[in-house]
Amino acid sequence: MVIRIALVNDDEVVVRGLEAMMRSYTHRVEVVPLVSGTPLGQPVDVALYDTFGMGLANDSAVRRLVEDPKVRRVAVYTWNFQPWLTRDTLEQGVRGYLSKSLPAARLVDALAAISAGEVVVSPSRGRSSLVGGDWPGREEGLTAREAEVLSLITMGLSNQEIAERTLLSLNSIKSYIRSAYRKIDVDSRSKAVLWGVEHGMRADGVRRSAD
Repeated sequence: MVIRIALVNDDEVVVRGLEAMMRSYTHRVEVVPLVSGTPLGQPVDVALYDTFGMGLANDSAVRRLVEDPKVRRVAVYTWNFQPWLTRDTLEQGVRGYLSKSLPAARLVDALAAISAGEVVVSPSRGRSSLVGGDWPGREEGLTAREAEVLSLITMGLSNQEIAERTLLSLNSIKSYIRSAYRKIDVDSRSKAVLWGVEHGMRADGVRRSAD
């Protein structure tokens, strides 16, 4: 049976990367992009919430998905595996807490199990790299973390706000900013914001779920 998956993220590049990742599994999953906070046109079996640039896995957007009558199950796709955050997210009714280090086959298996009613937690193994999906700036050499920090800068967040959203230290945020600036050849926050806007690092208010 083909299960219907809504990919929830406001960044077009991230969503298209996840779609491409699951392209070989169309016999098992049907993918529906969904802008966060936008009502679904049709019911879905699993809403997969990608946390890239979207906040923590236990925030209000995830709670709204859990409460949406058109969403049978909710899973989170993330690299933040602090035990308290995993526990808090699952206690809100989320049925899957999935690592971005999962290869496509295992991700699809996990989504199928979640759709069938199982609770699935697939933690990252040590410092496994992100293997699936995509992110803005990847072609320019930005790591997923650098891209996420840069996307949050483009959205107007301060360093402190970025640290709180990503659960990283302020020093780590500053380090990611310095390395990202070197890779995109900018020397100020305003130039970084301009670069981010020009490379699609902003919420896509046009994309909507397919009916």
